[in-house]
Amino acid sequence: MSGRVIVLVVDGLGVGALPDAHLYGDQGSHTLDNTAQAVGGMNIRNLARLGLGNIEGVGSVEPSEEPVASFGRMMPLSPAKDTTAGHWELMGVPVERAFATFPDGFPAEIMERFRKETGYDHLWARPASGTEIIERLGKEHLKTGKLIVYTSADSVFQIAAHEELIPPEELYWVCRRARAFLNEYNVGRVIARPFVTKDGRFVRTERRKDFSMPPPEDTLLDILKKDGIDVVGVGKVDDIFAHRGFVHTIRAYSNRDILNYLREALLGFEEGFLLATLGEFDTIYGHRNDPAGYARALEEVDGLLPSVMERLGKEDIFIITADHGCDPTTPSTDHSREYVPLVVYGRGLRRGVALGTRAALADVARTVAQYFGISGVNRGESFLTELLQAKDTGL
Repeated sequence: MSGRVIVLVVDGLGVGALPDAHLYGDQGSHTLDNTAQAVGGMNIRNLARLGLGNIEGVGSVEPSEEPVASFGRMMPLSPAKDTTAGHWELMGVPVERAFATFPDGFPAEIMERFRKETGYDHLWARPASGTEIIERLGKEHLKTGKLIVYTSADSVFQIAAHEELIPPEELYWVCRRARAFLNEYNVGRVIARPFVTKDGRFVRTERRKDFSMPPPEDTLLDILKKDGIDVVGVGKVDDIFAHRGFVHTIRAYSNRDILNYLREALLGFEEGFLLATLGEFDTIYGHRNDPAGYARALEEVDGLLPSVMERLGKEDIFIITADHGCDPTTPSTDHSREYVPLVVYGRGLRRGVALGTRAALADVARTVAQYFGISGVNRGESFLTELLQAKDTGL
């Protein structure tokens, strides 16, 4: 087929606990339903019309009698529940073991190597809220020159520094040095966290930069690029793949900006693969246990979807999914081990097809590969054949 496939990842939108959720402390998690219940319901009529409420296990969204898209849910092959593992598997490369986390802080061995490799001493080196730790240790950092190092429930090694003391480019250099040896410890991401002083407080800037472990093999993105197909990343999704596989990247940060840039990209690229991730659900609302904010953000995205979808051509396929759950209503501030939604729309596709419970997030990659007629994606099962039937839904 000739046209475009667009995959929109709603970061952290889970639709029910997986059978093994208890092994992760996530029994009872259901990001979508629990959030809706916490706020007394959500107005997401466009997602409902697409068939979100028809997905097995979803009770908070009214099922559509005639959904204009096809629907299902997916479970991961990867024994993990983090952003990197979820995205890699969506693009055809499951992880064999979960990335390392450090709930008790980084061991002395790692921090000694950090000092030797970078020449910088450190403060903290334990789990913390990023906004709180710079407020707490910012003055000591400025006084001593030591970098603030912290982690979270994710597999992250975060390094914060004041821009007037450590320019961002110097901080990025430090992160690259750390990235080089932290591969040995299976750390998913090293993150630069520059901050400044504003109105007497320490405030993080948008010059954050992620340094991810590279995927262990070619993802769908690499395969498409090698085959001469345009691969476009919108948002910061290229960070998750160590910037591999993308032909074009459009940097954006907020959910609204990402959707607006995605909409504009649909005017600029007549063929190819577009991947966008809406990260605010995870970083701003899920991890901070803010169901009201999560619900508002989902309603905002729901309202913007038609403006994106009106620019789809007859050969295009639009897939909405997620990488993991991040239930803002549970005591944990971690990701949650959940099924993720699968909504597939296209004017040339059948509508209302129940795609069931898929055994791998990699089904998305296998489907995209079949669409473009390429080989090399070896995990997952394509659902494209189930959907191929000329029909204009008129959405």
